[in-house]
Amino acid sequence: MSGTTRDRLRPVSKTVDRQLYYDEGHGTYHAWCADADYEPVSTGLVMAVSSILEADPADLESLSDSIDPDALNALVGHWGERESQGGRNSIAFSFADCLITVYADGEIVIDPDHPVDGPIGA
Repeated sequence: MSGTTRDRLRPVSKTVDRQLYYDEGHGTYHAWCADADYEPVSTGLVMAVSSILEADPADLESLSDSIDPDALNALVGHWGERESQGGRNSIAFSFADCLITVYADGEIVIDPDHPVDGPIGA
């Protein structure tokens, strides 16, 4: 996590073995799935969202209703295998009434105040 990011985030809770952070300025939560983690990004984001919403993961809608979890894991894995092209690859979608953005570096940004209706960019 970069120094700038670290400065604006404060730890709020731990989900399984991953720390969850809150950005008061943006009202967003942040978690990271490192390349070395055994847990896929799709599982990490479900655990983070369940922690934020204070809900059992089994009580959330199925992630596959929003995005194909295997495709998401493969995409983030592919990004991790590539050298940086000078940009910051990401994918955004709605899940459990939250806007989720997953970045190539494994950062998961969860915005519970901005759910998305319909496809992003439509």
